[in-house]
Amino acid sequence: MTPDFYAHWQQQNWHDVEMQSMAFKAADVELALYKARHNTQLKLADFQALISPAGEPHLIELAQTAQLLTRQRFGRTQQLFAPLYLSNLCANECSYCGFSMSQKVKRRVLNAAEIEQECQALQQMGIDQVLVVTGEHERKVGMLYFRQMLPLIRRYFSSVMLEVQPLHLSDYRELKQLGVDAVMVYQESYHQPSYQRYHLKGQKSDIHWRLECPDRLGQAGIDKIGLGVLFGLANWRTDATFLAMHLLYMQQRYWRSRYSLSVPRIRPCAGGIEVQHPVHDKHFVQLICAFRLLSPSLEISLSTRERAELRDQLIPIAITSSSAGSSTRPGGYAVDPESLEQFSIDDQRSPEQFRQRMQQLGLAPVLKDWDSYLGREQL
Repeated sequence: MTPDFYAHWQQQNWHDVEMQSMAFKAADVELALYKARHNTQLKLADFQALISPAGEPHLIELAQTAQLLTRQRFGRTQQLFAPLYLSNLCANECSYCGFSMSQKVKRRVLNAAEIEQECQALQQMGIDQVLVVTGEHERKVGMLYFRQMLPLIRRYFSSVMLEVQPLHLSDYRELKQLGVDAVMVYQESYHQPSYQRYHLKGQKSDIHWRLECPDRLGQAGIDKIGLGVLFGLANWRTDATFLAMHLLYMQQRYWRSRYSLSVPRIRPCAGGIEVQHPVHDKHFVQLICAFRLLSPSLEISLSTRERAELRDQLIPIAITSSSAGSSTRPGGYAVDPESLEQFSIDDQRSPEQFRQRMQQLGLAPVLKDWDSYLGREQL
């Protein structure tokens, strides 16, 4: 059997990769920028140069090149979506998450009637793409639950994305038949000691199972696969390098799928940790723009974790998909607005306010990812 990414990851040395970022010079950065401007595929080393300390003085040129490539591939469109939280029940102990199983909070799993209320509320807000999110609890919020609830949700929205616990290959094949267009699975960190430090109990503590998950998504033929890390758990440059390594591997091996990238930074939550490896705004811009140069066709998403002012600056440069009007509470739109949130959000604008701001910035907000006449089966 052909090795998966886990086998490739095991061959890497985190410390060596971390030290590489200190060795790049201005000439390496300039070469990477030149290659990007002339539509030459960047290599992993080019990406490392762009996010290295040597790349910081070139931030303006990096952003200008990223914006040029974004316009060439995506025009001025900006896709809008909202998360739809169905449950805060979780069987994992993760020290940075408000849903962690040790948290003494009221747990809930939305039933069909409550989900309909949430869908109707989102629809009234103008949302036509949703990211379905649950805590990771395979027994109570697993495939049986998804079989019941996804067809209901699918009736309300043109595009349904999923962010739940890693599942089996057969499950992903079934989810595709249930109308799931995209699955997001975020590694959180590729640094094993940090991963084990923050993921204490439950299936999520199994880094092998999680690292193999994108391979299962590719084998299942999921149309869009979302990758990402939670920046702040480990050295951001090294985690970003491993994320880029994973992206390039997936794009080459499972080339029929589209790819999206999420770049969340740790936000405050109930019982949350102190961030040991903060990613400052300048570095945040640097890594997002570097990913655009590495993969011009990559969809890059920016959530309401970030403050409105920063989003308004970053979105016109390299972002193609944004959440708006978000609630990270199960039932937070209509059923139970006071329930526990997974993490705090910073951009509090409604979808309508966000659309208006995008238009002021010269962008065209798009409410759906596809139409049935474009060739997909209408469910």
